[in-house]
Amino acid sequence: MSERTSYAAHPDLQADCGSCFGLCCVALPFSRSSDFPVDKSAGTPCGNLQEDFRCGIHRRLRDQGYNGCTVFDCFGAGQKVSQVTFKGVSWREEPDSARAMYEVFPVVRQLHELLKYIAQALDLPAAGPVHGDLRRAYERLDALTRDTAETLLAVDVDALRGEVNPLLLRASELARAAVPGRKKNHRGAHLMGSRLRGAKLRGASLRGALLIAADLSGSDLRDADLIGADMRDTNLCGADLRGALFLTQPQLNAARGDARTKVPQTLERPRHWAD
Repeated sequence: MSERTSYAAHPDLQADCGSCFGLCCVALPFSRSSDFPVDKSAGTPCGNLQEDFRCGIHRRLRDQGYNGCTVFDCFGAGQKVSQVTFKGVSWREEPDSARAMYEVFPVVRQLHELLKYIAQALDLPAAGPVHGDLRRAYERLDALTRDTAETLLAVDVDALRGEVNPLLLRASELARAAVPGRKKNHRGAHLMGSRLRGAKLRGASLRGALLIAADLSGSDLRDADLIGADMRDTNLCGADLRGALFLTQPQLNAARGDARTKVPQTLERPRHWAD
């Protein structure tokens, strides 16, 4: 892979709905709430799912009350399960495979999330000392996602996450070490609704922090580690997120921002953010 190529931008880690059997719209349950207007049980197709496995209201999801759909990303697991695990044969064509397909999908989705994080770490030049271990972990997990449904259903995802997390943490430490000054540590902090407007959080650790409805408007979050941070309704208006570590598109989609919010080049500015 060339130096200019981003590991995290690899097509295998990007959702390709055209190659998926609408698995997130069928396999996963949701309950009537501020995120969904109706109840749906696991294994039941969403009423908006079309015959071609596309969403009939994709561009109007938020208008129709399906906010939860707009903050979900399978990281490429949908097409992997559809085209690799089940060889391109859909649950409509082979109803007997439906249950296994629905059970495998969440497992592969978690594995692909781990692959995405590893890929992001491999994109960090400063994390060079752990790139070898990261590549080996990536190759192992990638091979696992291509195994049989039976093998995938027996996977201990928590154990795999426990093996990968130390590598991601080391990559984060190496990358943030280049940030001048003392870095704040808010790892796992409960900052729900906190007023952090204009906070100086460059290079900070916000791993697993609860940032629900927190006011981070105008904050400096460059090079901050945001892996696993809950950013639902977080105010990011005018915040600077360039170079933020392990930030994902679902986290951005769940937050609130505006035209002044600076986001990493690898991510897209959510359409529902204010102009």
